[in-house]
Amino acid sequence: MRAGAAEVRAALAEAYRGEWGVVFGTIVHLTGDWELAEDCAQEAFARALPAWEKDGVPCRPGAWLVTAARHRALDVLRRRATERGKLAEVAAIDAVREPQPPGDERLRLVFTCCHPALPLDARVALTLRAVSGLTTREIARAFLVGEDTVSQRILRAKRKIAAAGIPYRVPPPGARAERLNGVLAVIYLMFTAGYAPSDGSTQRDSLAEEAVRLARLVAAEAPDEPEAQGLLALVLLQHSRRAARIDADGGLVTLERQDRKQWDHVLIAEGVALAGGAVAADGPYMLQAAIAAQHALAPAATATDWATIVTLYDRLIALRANPVVALNRAVAVGMRDGPQAQLDAVDVVGGCKELAGSHAVPAVRADALRRLGRTCEAAQAYRAAESIAPNGAIARAYARRVTELELVDDSIARNQGGSER
Repeated sequence: MRAGAAEVRAALAEAYRGEWGVVFGTIVHLTGDWELAEDCAQEAFARALPAWEKDGVPCRPGAWLVTAARHRALDVLRRRATERGKLAEVAAIDAVREPQPPGDERLRLVFTCCHPALPLDARVALTLRAVSGLTTREIARAFLVGEDTVSQRILRAKRKIAAAGIPYRVPPPGARAERLNGVLAVIYLMFTAGYAPSDGSTQRDSLAEEAVRLARLVAAEAPDEPEAQGLLALVLLQHSRRAARIDADGGLVTLERQDRKQWDHVLIAEGVALAGGAVAADGPYMLQAAIAAQHALAPAATATDWATIVTLYDRLIALRANPVVALNRAVAVGMRDGPQAQLDAVDVVGGCKELAGSHAVPAVRADALRRLGRTCEAAQAYRAAESIAPNGAIARAYARRVTELELVDDSIARNQGGSER
């Protein structure tokens, strides 16, 4: 059934988001040639627009695109074989003629792109390009690096795959669990880069959403892997708060000050359901998802079950010692046991070299001091956090806290003066 140009473009855009990895992965699987796969996938999508405008959007757009890409690969390989007379390329032609092998190409792509032999930055760039179809420009913007840098990372990764003979496959059962951890780490790194950029800049929803899509893919294809379900639950619960995390000035709004009516309760319901079994499990993503679920289920910050959260943090630290986790636990301890307990806990972890230069350490100390009524010391700690804040918006948020404390001190001084008179 023929459709208008706008409908065709919308259908093609949807197919690109959902099917790029399948089209690309199919040609990689059949030919082993990553450059050819990218060329053929691009050609298939380019041909789809005029064809679909003329004949209508096919019932199965992904199948149409895979067939177009396979035909293109067959043409290229046949021409190469004719020009060079290479038997290997003739054999590749026969492979392309075979029906598509079973299995999800995107999952094979994810595991191959996230192979531990590749540098981490190359894994991220290659995954976004090959699996998600992001352009080098989009990847460069997401990570605030140059396009040439991204292109070189992707090129080196492809060469490494070819030179090292990295197999294009999902690992066998015996090695799958170990490799899955690397895949999940790459996806969570993508999510964090979009949701809470390390440079402190405004969250980049498109990158976070792409990480959520990849987490959904891996969880769907690995339903028996608890950590895959845990990661999906974690990113859904964190992503549900995105609308309330940034104020009009671009500053970060802390969890207790967020307007919970702005949270995405559809994502929360899905994330909580996935995290339902996490409390009984001991995987790092499961435990983090369980913590996020406790925050999401609380109708207000004051109603949060901090005792359960501290217990979950204790289990998480026992599993994977991490100063950032310890700092978050200090906040939870303070909410459970009072500000002095928070101050004691943050003083223990604040000296870790991994937290050196982190604005979060003086900010957490300042919060404890404020709640203890030690406003002068709290203001000094907030000024310290302001001086090392990663951007102007966050620095201004700390400056506002200092102003609030100064107003409290002025009010106390006036009241004391009035009582003396």
